[in-house]
Order: sequence, then structure tokens, then C-alpha cells
Amino acid sequence: MSFKLFVSDIDGTILPAGKEMPEKNIEAIHKMVNAGIVFTLATGRMYSATLPIARQLGLNVPIIVYNGAAIKTVEGEIIHAEYLEPGLVTEIIKFFREKNYYLQTYADDILRYPFKGKYSDLYEKALKISGVNSGWDGLLEQTENVCKLLSITDNIDETNKIIAEVKAEFGDKVDSFKSADQFVEIVAPGVSKASALKVLAKKFGAEISETVAIGDSENDIPMIKAAGLGIAMGNATDDVKAACDVVTGLCEENGFADAVYKYVLQSEKK
Repeated sequence: MSFKLFVSDIDGTILPAGKEMPEKNIEAIHKMVNAGIVFTLATGRMYSATLPIARQLGLNVPIIVYNGAAIKTVEGEIIHAEYLEPGLVTEIIKFFREKNYYLQTYADDILRYPFKGKYSDLYEKALKISGVNSGWDGLLEQTENVCKLLSITDNIDETNKIIAEVKAEFGDKVDSFKSADQFVEIVAPGVSKASALKVLAKKFGAEISETVAIGDSENDIPMIKAAGLGIAMGNATDDVKAACDVVTGLCEENGFADAVYKYVLQSEKK
């Protein structure tokens, strides 16, 4: 099978936790691009937190951010964007405020949170970015151009509880899911890494059968199911492995590069 578009998750897929991107992964990506395959990153991260990783590749690749709500190039061109309706953002912020749950926003790609503490610190440290302590009223003043909202919890049980409450309160006005055990994602209906994959496939003239997607977490499942070839990392959750076509090695053991050579370039790793 000849592929034209390869979509990759970042954390736990091409980027091991707390480490730089392995050179073997960068080499595999360059070999795909040299073979005429469009490569793109797909992440729940905000654009500014993704850009340094994309720049390591030395390529002006498309970047799918906010779990598919926006697609931009390394040079900053907006290819696609889907924003939550401002009035709805206001409702969600008020709902989280009343429940005393943590919630952060990304209006105009600026991280804002209602109070500084363990959740904001965890996020800023993990993504190596700085946000703005806006207070709840500050969040309510910035409801335009919001691609997604994110709540952070202490554990997966709290995450699942909040997701259930969001779905009960807002129904089909939003899509809510977890991207990690502690992360509750809220985006516009129909937004996912899969929807972004389809946008890029159309843009670059690729049939869905000519696309590849690889990832390790629950928010990767839609694109893994949608792609012509869906690959799960060896460290992926059981749900991701159940949704994929093939499973590669662990992120820490160059599973990404191995998958590129075996399933896309059909060659041995050099």
C-alpha cells in the first residue's frame, strides 16, 4: 500500500515523557517526507506548546492542535479552525465555577486559568509554557476564539465523573472526553483528531485509504479508526490497541520509527 498522509500523536508516541524527541524518530519522519508523504503532528496541546516540537523536525509541517479543533503550519498559517460558540463558553465556565472544578481556556492561543495552584503548575511544567492567572471573571471576559477548554483532576475517577456531568449538563452542544487520566477535554461537536485528518486528506489529495495514524491515548482512537492504517504504540491503552490495525513497540524503545519503516516505507531501519 502506498500512503500519502501520516498523522502522529506527540506525547507517548514520538515524544517520550520528560525527554527530547529521539533522533531515530526525526530520521524516520524525514525519510517519509523525502518519499513524498505528508507528515503532520496531532495533539491536544495548544499551538504555542506544540511549535517547539515541530521546529525540531526542521520541516514546515501542518500541526493539528487542540485535539483537531485547529490546524496551523509551523509558519503560522491557519489551515482550519473550529471554535466553541462564545455564549456556550460562558455557560461552561460558570458551570465549572459553581462546581468548584478547575478549568483553563485557550482564547487566541493564550493559556488562562482561574487560579494558580497544583493543576496550573502541573500543566505549565509538563508543557514548558506559562499561562495567565486571570481569575474566573477574567476567563469570562475572553470567550472569543476558544478552540477548547481543559479541566485537570487528581485521578481518572474524578475525570470520568466530570465528563459525565458535562455530558449531562450540555448534551450534544459539546464533545467531552479524556486525553489522559487527569485531563478532561471539551471541544465543539464533531471535533477530533479524525476530523482534522479528513480535512488534511482532502487538502493534500489523499484518499482515506492512503492515510496512516498512530497514537497511544483515548483521544487518538477516532483518528486511528478513521485512517487507512491505524497503529497503536506498545504503551497504548487497551482501548487504543483494540481499535487499531497493528501494534508497534514502546515509545521508549523507538516504536514509532519501527512502525514507519515496517508499515509505511516497507524497509528495515537503517
